[in-house]
Amino acid sequence: MKFEETLRKLEYIVEELEAGNISLDKAIKKYQEGMALSKQCLDSLNKAQKKIQICSKDKSGNVGVKPFKEKDYAGKD
Repeated sequence: MKFEETLRKLEYIVEELEAGNISLDKAIKKYQEGMALSKQCLDSLNKAQKKIQICSKDKSGNVGVKPFKEKDYAGKD
């Protein structure tokens, strides 16, 4: 299942749970399903992050490619 489809299903489950119009048993099943979908989304995002590479230039002006490291770019918007 593609990331976008998984995310849409997760969003729908959240809407159902927030509406509060389902039985407790069904809510528990939806919660469990949502947690599984959430894990799938997180796994997909982690895999995508590992594939991202950053083009950079060193002090000498040489251009290279290095892996993306979130900690190096956290808060740099």
